[in-house]
Formats: sequence, C-alpha cells, structure tokens
Amino acid sequence: MKPFLIFAAVYGMLAVIFGAFGAHALKERLTADQLSSWEVGVRYQMFHALALFAVVFLMEKGHPGVSVAGWLFIVGVLLFSGSIYLLSLGIGPRQILGPVTPLGGLALIAGWGVILFRVVADS
Repeated sequence: MKPFLIFAAVYGMLAVIFGAFGAHALKERLTADQLSSWEVGVRYQMFHALALFAVVFLMEKGHPGVSVAGWLFIVGVLLFSGSIYLLSLGIGPRQILGPVTPLGGLALIAGWGVILFRVVADS
C-alpha cells in the first residue's frame, strides 16, 4: 500500500504545482487550446491521485485485488497526463506522443474496471 500512498501524494502535489504553473507561467506562452489540454492533464492527474487513496482504502477494507487498479492508475497518469504536458509544451515527437495519450486513457479506464470487478467479485 505504501507505493500507492507515495504516488498519490506525489501526483497530487505535482497536480497543484502544474496547475499553478499553467495558470501563471504558461498563460501567456500557450495557445488557448494548448492551455486547455494542459488543464485536462492536471485534472486527470489530480482525480487519479485521489483514486490512489481510494485504492488503499479498498485494500484495507478487504479488497486486495484492487492493487492492480492502483498500478494501472500510476501508469495511466504517467502516460496520459505526461504526454499531454509534453504535447502542450511542444516537447518530443508528436507522432509518438499522440498515440501515448489514449494508451494512458485506456490504462485509467482499465483501473476503474478492475475496481468495479474486484468490488463486485469480493462481495
């Protein structure tokens, strides 16, 4: 459970930092579309930082199988939000990063699916 708590805290902290960075430092440097994408990355990162705390809660309540969801959330945030940040800043090849974003999204969706399955199966 400790890795999930660490990632939750780091992802949450970075979401606040990246949100402030986008609102202040990037406001004049990015287009409206780029800034909007940046904000989506921040939002999903924060939601899934909180979701990692929920994974720990569910594990403590007797649903150890939800740990798979935790790892999917960790990877999903890295791929989804990370690729959006890089694309928004124009860093890295678009042809590689573009397809990474939906892969991250699929990992996030799969994480929620695992939680659904484990909670229903364990009941």
